[in-house]
Amino acid sequence: MGRRLKGVAGVRWGDLRDATGAPASGIPALLSRIAYGDERTACAAVDELADGVCALGFVVAEATAPAVPFLLELAASPGVVCRPALWDLLENVCRAAQWHSAAAGSASDYRRQLGWETAARSAVHAGRPVVEAVASSVRPEEAEPARRLLRAMDGTPPFPGE
Repeated sequence: MGRRLKGVAGVRWGDLRDATGAPASGIPALLSRIAYGDERTACAAVDELADGVCALGFVVAEATAPAVPFLLELAASPGVVCRPALWDLLENVCRAAQWHSAAAGSASDYRRQLGWETAARSAVHAGRPVVEAVASSVRPEEAEPARRLLRAMDGTPPFPGE
């Protein structure tokens, strides 16, 4: 996959499910299309990937947390097109609390889903140095989406027990 996305092959994507319930084995190809595709190809891949890692903009799955470091890498890479959409996706992942909300009012067992949400938010928070570096850019079109993510991170601390 080139210099970008160096560790993507080390994730067992086929053992994970995405937010649609499908095997997450297609995530590496989507990440590659984002990293190396032209604008049309990359933006379409971001849209498709968003459905898999944060469906409807607020439902994460077990494949979300492993995808976050690659999303951060691509969002911070100057040669990648559709970077604002990647920052938006990361913000959605950071804010996702659907499973925690559902578990709060239910006796149902959401332990697995709570773990996915906790891991996803933790992965975004772990990328804070990357986000801060981009947020300090003198180019507003680069800095502002990263600053929005920082504000989201500040407003959505890790879940209790993390």
